Amino acid sequence: MALLQTPQKEPAFSAPDFNLKGTDGKMHTLTSCRGPRGLLVMFICNHCPYVKTVIGRLTADAAALQKAGIGCVAIMPNDTEKYPADSFENMALFAKEHGFTFPYLIDETQDIARAYGAVCTPDLFGFNADGRLEYRGRVDSAGPKEAAPDTKRELREALLAIAETGKGPATQVPSMGCSIKWR
Repeated sequence: MALLQTPQKEPAFSAPDFNLKGTDGKMHTLTSCRGPRGLLVMFICNHCPYVKTVIGRLTADAAALQKAGIGCVAIMPNDTEKYPADSFENMALFAKEHGFTFPYLIDETQDIARAYGAVCTPDLFGFNADGRLEYRGRVDSAGPKEAAPDTKRELREALLAIAETGKGPATQVPSMGCSIKWR
């Protein structure tokens, strides 16, 4: 398991389109997932210990962001042949177990993960209403550890600011996680 950090956000990076199958049996696109005030794209998987540690906080943050007009979507980019824990069937179980209120999509070709430049799970991309990347950082100040009462909710605060102003914070701490399992 290779531990990676996400790179700094690229200026003027716009959300690439996608058309991927969700665990709900429907096809989802960038347009269908986008909210009126922005979009959070989360590259996650079922087996990563970093994702497992933050998934409860990430799911709670996504629900709060959806109420603020930010669309949310999770995309699973891993090679499911080498990592059967990340199979489509297991994705559906994972989404149900954690109460996802957003689509959980499979990137079978890995083309979408490459288009976004995703490197690890979790890799989080926060876009404003114009589709411009404004946040690429971690979930919160606990990082890949269990949250403490004083944990700063960096993702939630950044995306709520983006919903209000269209701009993300000047300082962003990279996310850390397992490398994407490329074919």
